[in-house]
Amino acid sequence: MFSCNTSASGQSTFLLTGFPGLEGSQHWVSIPINLICVVSILGNGVILFLIRTDPALHEPMYIFLSMLAASDLGLCACTFPTMVWLFWLGTRELPFDLCAAQMFFIHAFTYVESGVLLAMAFDRFIAIRDPLHYATILPHSAVAKVGAAVLARALLLNLPAPILLRRLLFPRTSVLSHCYCLHCDLVGLACSDTHVNSLVGLASILLSLGLDSSLIMISYALILRTVMGIATPGERLKALNTCVSHLCIVLVFYLPKLGLSVLHRVEKRSYPALAVLMANLHFLVPPFMNPIVYCIRSKQIRRGLLKRFQQKRVDAS
Repeated sequence: MFSCNTSASGQSTFLLTGFPGLEGSQHWVSIPINLICVVSILGNGVILFLIRTDPALHEPMYIFLSMLAASDLGLCACTFPTMVWLFWLGTRELPFDLCAAQMFFIHAFTYVESGVLLAMAFDRFIAIRDPLHYATILPHSAVAKVGAAVLARALLLNLPAPILLRRLLFPRTSVLSHCYCLHCDLVGLACSDTHVNSLVGLASILLSLGLDSSLIMISYALILRTVMGIATPGERLKALNTCVSHLCIVLVFYLPKLGLSVLHRVEKRSYPALAVLMANLHFLVPPFMNPIVYCIRSKQIRRGLLKRFQQKRVDAS
């Protein structure tokens, strides 16, 4: 329980939480997390560079992948600084405005990633259903419009949250559950009525993650229906093989969220350090795994990497 000796939201201070019970060894525990962040930034940066500079990768699938990499970089940029402040500099305090800004961008980039995954699912459906007209159905202008719509939706869905938070009263000092600011965490710390905030948060989740996951399942049902209509087993396997990378990324994106939700409801109080670790991995695993999955599964990405290494060797010699 916290004391509701309230102050205006702009005068409130929030304290970041590390790993409960592991305060003496947080530096060591945070090393793998920091390495994951660094690898995520490097991996997604390489993906963006390859797709931008290699004309062979200027197809809709890889343009959507570049959008995914950009949202992953944005998510790392939102979460990594506060982890460094907390684990390495020992800085726990965040003013309200900075906390609200971090919350806004974390959720916005999460919704962008979810929207891009949905776009990639329908991209795979179109490529399998009508491969001969794939380029005409999804020209670069249509891909750009889809990307703009995904970004606009993420911004519009998240814009009310920080505005509505400003009308709430908070304790002068509040302890967050994680090492970054999330909407549900901030709403739970408020001393005033939060029904409107909770409804807005629920609506934004349903209109983004909930809607996207449902439409992704529908798109894969359509893909399976289309594949079953293909004559030979070899062609069926080849068609399904083009979806493996995307399906892996979808599972990596949604399964940690499901695991964190279950942990919060079942064992959060029994294992608080595990809950914090899961919360960190919840945002760090997708940016870490996405470039790895595509580097392993995509021949075009591997060829682009190999071409760059060969070019550097030639330039060095």
